[in-house]
Amino acid sequence: MDSRTQDHLIFEAHRKSTGVSYLLWFFFGFLGAHRFYIGRTRSGIVQLLMCLSVIGIIPLAFWWLIDAFLIPDLVRDENLETIRKLGAREPMAPEPQLAKPAQPAASFDPRVEEIREMRRR
Repeated sequence: MDSRTQDHLIFEAHRKSTGVSYLLWFFFGFLGAHRFYIGRTRSGIVQLLMCLSVIGIIPLAFWWLIDAFLIPDLVRDENLETIRKLGAREPMAPEPQLAKPAQPAASFDPRVEEIREMRRR
């Protein structure tokens, strides 16, 4: 597997989805679950703590609504950060090429050589 394919597979494994972020926002937004998913751990902790306090619920409600508009940009930024990290890592050493199989010994029968030639095409 070449390094470009490997980078693509790594990106797909770490890619964040806008749809998943919106689902987390809708069902667990007051707990900051969408923020944890996107990689914004500090603001997720703040939202979680605000949810636990009575006074923090009111500002959290506004924050929850504002996050509805911020999610696409947050997801895009996180995905771009993943791409940047992949571009900054060292390229892997190329894999060694496998040796070609040895050719069978020449036969004295011309028909066998003709069949072998036809198989190569």
